[in-house]
Amino acid sequence: MKTHLKQIMLMLTLVFTFASCSSDDNDNDSVNRSRDVKYEITGNYTGDLDVTYLEKSGAALNEDIDALPWTKEFTANADSPGASFQTSGYGGVKGQTLTGKVYVGGKVVKELTATATEDGIIVLVPSSYVFPR
Repeated sequence: MKTHLKQIMLMLTLVFTFASCSSDDNDNDSVNRSRDVKYEITGNYTGDLDVTYLEKSGAALNEDIDALPWTKEFTANADSPGASFQTSGYGGVKGQTLTGKVYVGGKVVKELTATATEDGIIVLVPSSYVFPR
């Protein structure tokens, strides 16, 4: 089951990344041009978790989360389209939560909290961040 969840999450990452890509023609100088990315997952979920995220080149990677909080930091390559992650888990307790944040240039650009179902399953999919061009 865990392998299937990883495959599903990898596919969802790719779909959400490309589906949420949009171009904001904003020439405002206040646009965050940083490519310093930090992913953060916190919460009280006690089940097994894994995360799929876009790394510095824009490729999707998958890894198990051994303990919370979990973080990953890097500087994205110039050709990387954006920053995105999602996590899923099973074996938790109904009502337990996870909060995911995407930081770019030290500022939170995406944030979402998810709650475990009656079956102890949790899925956290913050929306993707697309780097300005």
